[in-house]
Order: sequence, then C-alpha cells, then structure tokens
Amino acid sequence: MIRTPDARFAGLSDYPFTPHYVTIDSGDDEGTPVRVHYIDERPTDPAKASGETILLLHGNPTWSYLYRHVIPPLVAAGHRCVAVDLVGMGKSDKLTNRFMYTYRNHVDWLRKAVFERLKLDNLTMVCHDWGGLVGMLLLAEHPERFRRVVASNTSGPREGGPDLGPGWGYLAKFMQFTQRIEQFEPGVVVEDFTVSELSSRVRAAYNAPYPGDRYLHAVRRWPLLIPITADDEANPMIGKAWEKLETLQTPFLCVFSDQDHVTRGNYTHLSLRIPGATGQPHVTISGAHHFLMEDKPAEFTQPILDFIRTTR
Repeated sequence: MIRTPDARFAGLSDYPFTPHYVTIDSGDDEGTPVRVHYIDERPTDPAKASGETILLLHGNPTWSYLYRHVIPPLVAAGHRCVAVDLVGMGKSDKLTNRFMYTYRNHVDWLRKAVFERLKLDNLTMVCHDWGGLVGMLLLAEHPERFRRVVASNTSGPREGGPDLGPGWGYLAKFMQFTQRIEQFEPGVVVEDFTVSELSSRVRAAYNAPYPGDRYLHAVRRWPLLIPITADDEANPMIGKAWEKLETLQTPFLCVFSDQDHVTRGNYTHLSLRIPGATGQPHVTISGAHHFLMEDKPAEFTQPILDFIRTTR
C-alpha cells in the first residue's frame, strides 16, 4: 500500500473542501488497512438542512475533484454531500498489488467505507462512468440504503458475451491505451472527453494523485475489469445484480450528455431495464461530452435538485 503525499494536493484549483478519512480492511490475507478519503459537506445552518444525503461516485480516471462545481449548489439547497475517492484513486490509498482491483473488492471497499464506517443511509446516489458500475452493484446488494439514484454517462454493470453493447469499440481502444502508454496522464484523458478546454491547473489537479506509475494501478486496471467473454469471472456477480435491479422500484434518473460516444445508447439500456426509471424525466444535456460535470456543471446539478424535490 502507498499513499500520495499531501503536498501533491496543495493549492488545487477550486477544491476548498476539508479532507476526511476512514480506515477499512483491504480484504487481503494480511488484513492490510486502507485509508479512504471522502468529502463531507453540509449546510452550516442546521435549520436549513433538508435531511437528504447525496453520495457522489466518480469514475475513471477521475476522483472527487470531478464534483467540485456540483457540490456547492447541492449544499446550498440544504443537502449533505459525501464524495468518496474510490480505493486506488484520488486521496485514497493505492494498493501495490494491482490484482486486488476487482469488481468484488471495489464494491466491498465502498460498502465498508460508506455503510460500516460512515453509517450512511437513505441515500441519493449520483454515479458517473465506472462509479455507476460499482454503485449499481452496491445498490443491488443493499437497495434498502437508497432513496433514489441518478446515473450519468454510465452503462451500469454489463455481463460479457457475444453482445457487448454500445460503446464497445471505444472501450476496446481505451483498454489498449491504458496498458500500452508509458506515461498515463489522467488530466489529458479528461480533457480529451470534454467540450471545454481545461486549464493547466485543472489538468494538474486530475494528475495530482499519481506522482508515478505505481500509483496508477487502479486507473490502468479498470478497463481490464470489463467482462468481454461469456465465462468472465465477474459475470455471476453482475448477473445476480441485474436480477435485483430489474425488479427495483427505487426512483432512477438518467442524466446523460449529447456528445458522449463512450456511453451512447446506454441511457435506453438503463431506463428500460430498471422499473424505477419508468416515467422519470430523464435528461440529455446539450453541448457536453463524457465528463459533463466539467462542461455543464449547472445543467448537470439542476436535474438532481429537481429529482430530489419531486421524489421526496
């Protein structure tokens, strides 16, 4: 286990949030402790608190920095916001054994952090990209913990087999890219999938957690976890999850963007398979690429606020 030096995060652009940490068991044979970072922002005046808690889950290769422009208006509306850095990413610890990064472990690490340690309940989950894969697996195993879900530019967990669904061509290229490139820079990847041009300070902030290649095991492993064959080891877990998700009445909203070729078509995949998505006011944001929180943060935040208000 290694930890990114705090100095790497000094003076981050537009990221004024106080760091919080919980320590969990990694699940390896030695019981290695892993420190998980999270943001916990809430209204300063308790009288203005809504009683709602929003769990924000980032994808790859981002971290909680992705939500820096989303959290303040959610808090201003009275909601508590908890944004977790998935293990191996952001300010959370990085495991040196890259084979520890599996779907099962990611779900267990998140469960230990947010349920066992933080005792979070009655959640609104906002999940993006690979955060949707982990988040919806957690949702399937613990639906009683969630009030509603907002899924953004994600496919949700998908089983491997003959039909890999929309976006597979890009994902295959990304798999190769993550394994072959010698110097992986998350800031460059994020900018490649935004319409707006990122400043050098923003790109540096996305790169900050990873001062060397051994810090990038989680980032490089994510694409390899996607099941591509019918006998993939993750298929039983994903299949069991969909047995639950396809019966779930939890209110479920899709907020996608119009210029994202990564998850194009998955809006329908989710909205038609999950009963709680039926009749919801799903949103497609214009003028935004895959990382729509960078391109259109206000337009992304407003549907979340509206969804909470109309489903309370």
